[in-house]
Amino acid sequence: MIKDTAAQDRPVSAPSRKIPRRRLVLAAAGVALATLSAYAATGWLSGELSVDATRLRIATVERGTLLRDIAVDGRVTAASSPTLYAVAAGTVNLRVVAGDEVAKGQALAELDSPELQSRLAQEEATLASLEAEIERADVSVRQGRAAARNRIEQAEVDRATAAREAERLARAYELGAVPEIDLLRARASLDKAELALEHAHQDAQLEEEGLALDLRTAQQSLDRQLAIVGELRRQVEALTIRSPVDGQVGQVLVAQSAYVATNTPVLSVVDLTAFEVEIKVPESFARDLAIGMPAEIRAANRQYAGRVRSISPEVVNGEVTGRLQFVGDSPAGLRQNQRLSARIVLDEKPNALLVERGPSLESGTGRYAWFVENGVADRRPLEIGAASLDKVEIVSGAEVGARIIVSGADTLGDAERVRLAGD
Repeated sequence: MIKDTAAQDRPVSAPSRKIPRRRLVLAAAGVALATLSAYAATGWLSGELSVDATRLRIATVERGTLLRDIAVDGRVTAASSPTLYAVAAGTVNLRVVAGDEVAKGQALAELDSPELQSRLAQEEATLASLEAEIERADVSVRQGRAAARNRIEQAEVDRATAAREAERLARAYELGAVPEIDLLRARASLDKAELALEHAHQDAQLEEEGLALDLRTAQQSLDRQLAIVGELRRQVEALTIRSPVDGQVGQVLVAQSAYVATNTPVLSVVDLTAFEVEIKVPESFARDLAIGMPAEIRAANRQYAGRVRSISPEVVNGEVTGRLQFVGDSPAGLRQNQRLSARIVLDEKPNALLVERGPSLESGTGRYAWFVENGVADRRPLEIGAASLDKVEIVSGAEVGARIIVSGADTLGDAERVRLAGD
């Protein structure tokens, strides 16, 4: 009997199909590497280069109100700060010092001018003489009128006498009591008397006109002298320098008891009730400024409403000088030459497409910009309009929610499509 191999056989379990852990890790790493390679390959294919997004500043397009404004610094200056001058040469006697509060009409200084006072005395004497001349001319007029009336009355009496004599002789001639020659002589006397009366009236009229002309000439001389004396009296009165406003003495420009010439500045007075802000605006913004534009003036940590009151037409050192006026309430305790900041609103556009202002938009001169979407930056056409301090208006080329590179685009070079790492 041949033995089989049954005695040599042993039952064994089926071999395990479990994959080793190390092989699983290696397989997972391979898949991740393939995925990253595919992602990198896609990035290289979708852009010409890759740039770190943290080096860029990206802003989102939104809709809002564009306020075109400029920020300026200025200094407080009084709206009314008159400088008072000497009206004549003389010695100054000051009654105040710089910083004194003064009221309108208060005497601030006096000028001692003997020359002006002497001229006033001389002209007043001339005025008195002319007033006497006027009185004398008035007396002469009355005398002339009386003499003219006397001559007229005498001529009227002579005419009446001649008329009666001619009438008497006419009746006597009719009765044959007197010769005709006597009647003719009487009628000639009447004609002579009537002619004398007529001449008396004419002489009286001419004399009246001559006397009126003399009186009018004398009156004009008197009026002229009154004007001279009035002006000199005004100048003598102005030797006492008075404050034109309620305020404060700003600067005293001469020393006590100093001799000054005519029109020398003596002191200045600051009106504390009305202040303005003098500003310097760059020439590039000056063309956009206009009188009446609204402004915000910041003082003592508060905002005060104001407006542009004046703009100088002259450019000095690349700047234009302007003045802002407070509208409504003004801050208390302002001082001359105090520094303040202000904001002038040049324009206001509601419901405009806006994006943050940045050098990358300005470098494109408003013709194109870099748009970011899904980690890729594309350069597309973009038209921008007005700009404020922090916003730029988009005229066309973008919609609300679009993301635009506003700073750092110089690192993208001239490429049309760039991958942004880390976005």
